[in-house]
Amino acid sequence: MSETISNVTVTITVNGRQRDVTCEPRKLLSDVIREELVLTGTHVGCEHGACGACTVLVDGAAVRSCLLFAAQMDGAEITTVEGIANPDGSLSDVQEAMRDNHGLQCGFCTPGFVITLTAFLRDHTDPTDDEIREAISGNLCRCTGYHGIVNAARQVCGRANGGES
Repeated sequence: MSETISNVTVTITVNGRQRDVTCEPRKLLSDVIREELVLTGTHVGCEHGACGACTVLVDGAAVRSCLLFAAQMDGAEITTVEGIANPDGSLSDVQEAMRDNHGLQCGFCTPGFVITLTAFLRDHTDPTDDEIREAISGNLCRCTGYHGIVNAARQVCGRANGGES
């Protein structure tokens, strides 16, 4: 005899817009973001939390959306890479710096890095290179060698501190 699973409805704010989402309790946040909300900038790589491609902000903290059930998110404020740009649609400082410093190649890991750096640099305005590397160590990239990503973080810090780096 099969057991029927009742769907749950959660209210979340995604990129500033309140949304009611009905899903199975076992549905991952990453899947709800991509499939129900059709925000495909959040990428799913390993589905084990190891690669960082699915990183989003939940109540301001960078988290792996493939490790959370959407049902846990009721009342949460979620920001995906689509919500990182400035209100006028221009690139955020992190996005601009990633572009300027060739911090991306194939682009698969880029959304996770943008979210991770956005959260990290919000709280650390003058990190060392070692601190930047530690902050991004949970995100995997097979293309860039990470130098452009570290340089992008430096560029953002230069702006935050009144100069260019």
